[in-house]
Amino acid sequence: MTNLELVRSPVSLRERLIVALDLDDLEKVKELIRLLAGEVGMFKVGKQLFTHAGPSVVKLIQESGGEVFLDLKFHDIPSTVAKAAVEAARLGAKMFNVHASGSLEMMRRTAKDVQRVCRQETLRRPIMLAVTVLTSLDKSDLKRVGISGGIADQVVRLAVLAEEAGMDGVVASPREVAQIRSACGRRFIIVSPGIRPQGGRRDDQKRVVTPAEAIRLGVDYIVVGRPITEVRDPLTAVREITSDMERGLVSAE
Repeated sequence: MTNLELVRSPVSLRERLIVALDLDDLEKVKELIRLLAGEVGMFKVGKQLFTHAGPSVVKLIQESGGEVFLDLKFHDIPSTVAKAAVEAARLGAKMFNVHASGSLEMMRRTAKDVQRVCRQETLRRPIMLAVTVLTSLDKSDLKRVGISGGIADQVVRLAVLAEEAGMDGVVASPREVAQIRSACGRRFIIVSPGIRPQGGRRDDQKRVVTPAEAIRLGVDYIVVGRPITEVRDPLTAVREITSDMERGLVSAE
């Protein structure tokens, strides 16, 4: 079984939970990594933390036994994105993403160049994802930027484009999982942000579901940030979320 086949089928619910380190406090980041590295599958390093701490934060997580989802949502001309993606692979990121709306050619070149460099340099090939429609957006937001039709239509359109380009999966809301599976198949990876425990704050997310609902709907990985990083006891929060994921798995069987 290849590395990519292994990540397509996480062996435990713990591995399916990604903690979003959307912070600008490196000491707090270090404490969260220390507490949670053995409890979660990955840590998400996004624009805020990467800009604050640089590539060294990726190495910090790896040296503590954690894996990294590099969530920088690359979106530029094909050559620029492909080169950035190659550097993400060289950093050792387990997963990274680009914007699907950047074009078929942008994604296709990215997938091709990352695979080539990983073969040449004997690197682990990261999971390559395409962002469809942000979970902070709703139908009215899309309409304002000139996209007609429903959110699900746009998500599926971009997911099909990503699959054609050779990407491994997409970032999308659990609400669109059924349509993505129908269009792209079961092996296409779906990573979902916008996950909130029952009764939790929505913050700036609009299309949210609970961890149990996400698993029941067939999401491969869920991303949770503030409900873990902004509470007094992050370890307990993680374990409660994992328990809720278990309830979703049981109800889906």
